[in-house]
Amino acid sequence: SENPSVTLFREYLRIDTVHPKPDYDAAVQFLERVGTELGLACQKVEVCQGRVVLILTWQGTNPRLRSILLNSHTDVVPVFEEHWTYPPFEAVKDSQGNIYARGAQDMKCVSIQYLEAIRRLKTEGKSFARTIHLTFVPDEEVGGHKGMEMFVQRPEFKALNVGFAMDEGLASPSDTFSVFYGERSPWWIKVKCTGSPGHGSRFISNTAAEKMHKVINSFLAFRESEKQRLKSDSSLTLGDVTSLNMTMLEGGVSFNVVPSEMAAGFDIRIPPTVDLKAFEKQVATWCRDAGEGVTCEFHQKCMDQHITSTEESDPWWKAFSGVCRDMKLQLKLEIFPAATDSRYIRAVRHPAIGFSPMNRTPVLLHDHNEFLNEQIFLRGIEIYARLLTALASVPPLPAEG
Repeated sequence: SENPSVTLFREYLRIDTVHPKPDYDAAVQFLERVGTELGLACQKVEVCQGRVVLILTWQGTNPRLRSILLNSHTDVVPVFEEHWTYPPFEAVKDSQGNIYARGAQDMKCVSIQYLEAIRRLKTEGKSFARTIHLTFVPDEEVGGHKGMEMFVQRPEFKALNVGFAMDEGLASPSDTFSVFYGERSPWWIKVKCTGSPGHGSRFISNTAAEKMHKVINSFLAFRESEKQRLKSDSSLTLGDVTSLNMTMLEGGVSFNVVPSEMAAGFDIRIPPTVDLKAFEKQVATWCRDAGEGVTCEFHQKCMDQHITSTEESDPWWKAFSGVCRDMKLQLKLEIFPAATDSRYIRAVRHPAIGFSPMNRTPVLLHDHNEFLNEQIFLRGIEIYARLLTALASVPPLPAEG
């Protein structure tokens, strides 16, 4: 009695693609099987050893036109099983139709919704001028460095001739649907402080710990100011402010030895409204003010701040928003607070929207007991079918002749 689309979704959720050892081969084989069933062309691109991007293609009637790209990632984040009501890779469905599994929201639901939307359109005998590509990429949950970041530089990506892309968004607890047109730039910084070592019984001058204390105070004071700015202005969302968290602290060899070096790691997410060069100077000032022997190194430093147009004059947004109006979907436009593969797509000058059609759903990505209700999931297939119909039918643009 279960809807076949739901059954397929649950089958995909049972494939264990959790880090640190995701079973990518099983995921690619599963998705390739579904793509072949749907009559889609299949291509596999190994961007580096053991990291394969699967491309499924529904050819349009006018392949010269720019294509629609539907992107999703195959990997999922780790779980702490003791905090789960059901085993996280069994895709248990409860009596309310809630399907519990790691990846239920982030983002195996979207992968299957793409495929099932295409199945529906093909069954209805539809065809479109624009080609539709689906890409299933690895390693998004660990930064996308061996996934989409490498793929967008490949000739196989350029050959897709992308005009407009859709990627993941977030669930929304309210009636509205979140739509993300840009992202904050993730910066991962390690600050190292060197100072005088000595015996733990003495008041050593110029220690690494004293300098680190000043660094941490400067960073966390800024964090508090941004936190208060978000709290005091109801028009702002998390994506509109800079978040900063100290995530690592290292140093010391023994209780009775003053260390000569300490290090702290910071995770910073910066909205596209911030001048990145000016912010980098601010970070340098915090380090300089802490004293000599304080340095910072970047482990991640995204400098791209491209955003996707949400003006009604833009043909892609007009098609997207028009469908949402017709379906009476309430949209909330936001800057994505974390980071997705959309940033790599935008960085190579392609418009991309982050959108997961999950309203009336608690945000549980990366959380315990991640779930999605089957009726919300099925509604998402209908939404994507309507969106694809509109986007793949956008008339030729001036640049396309």
